[in-house]
Amino acid sequence: MILFGDYHTHTRYSRHGHGKGTILENASYALNKGLKQIAITDHGFNHICYGVRRKDMPSVKDDILNAKEVTGVDILLGVEANLISDKGDIDIVDGDFEFLDILLMGYHKLVKMKTFQDVMKLNLANIIGSPYSPSKERLNRNTTAFLRAMDKYPIDIITHLNYGCPTDTLAVARLAREKGVLVELNGKRINFTDRELLIMAEEGVRFIVDSDAHIPQRVGECNNAINTIFRLGLPLSQVVNIDKLPKFSTKRG
Repeated sequence: MILFGDYHTHTRYSRHGHGKGTILENASYALNKGLKQIAITDHGFNHICYGVRRKDMPSVKDDILNAKEVTGVDILLGVEANLISDKGDIDIVDGDFEFLDILLMGYHKLVKMKTFQDVMKLNLANIIGSPYSPSKERLNRNTTAFLRAMDKYPIDIITHLNYGCPTDTLAVARLAREKGVLVELNGKRINFTDRELLIMAEEGVRFIVDSDAHIPQRVGECNNAINTIFRLGLPLSQVVNIDKLPKFSTKRG
């Protein structure tokens, strides 16, 4: 079994020291670990502390071109966008697609939300609410926000689903399957029960294994996810970056 690509990695463009390495360093570690492809997916623009700046996207692109030439690793330019409203809005505008090869999306704290109501409903409610026994109202609100986001945007990967924002996992996964969105098995944390994972697999959901690396040395380090796959016997045919390279959507124009 070979991991061909890692599609959730951060660099210094995730500001204020959140990402530790350069794009070239991420690519160099990927090369040393035998990866054929990676994506640079720094935090979305509305993250108050760590978000990549739009004005830096041309520099990100230039750094990727240089790292490709030096290492030979294929590198996609992406972003880990943020959910910013219960209506499914994320911090991406049409002009951003000029730069993007791949679009990831997840829930994060410390994000500039669309309205004050969204601050209360998505940020504050999830910060103070229990991650293990959410109210029905909060669970429905979170779930609906993810479903609406997949309807509105050409998202390729949902990152660390349920981390900090509990949802009806199976409802999100089923729409992801219908929309061709990949459900991430995160190298750091998996917030699904075994039963949820087995049902997702039975229903044909496609998974992607990612490191969520914030330092170059962790690029390609996905043991937590890989061990879960083997422990549960999830079909490798539904894991798009093991023993093969994934094909991402060409919905962006």
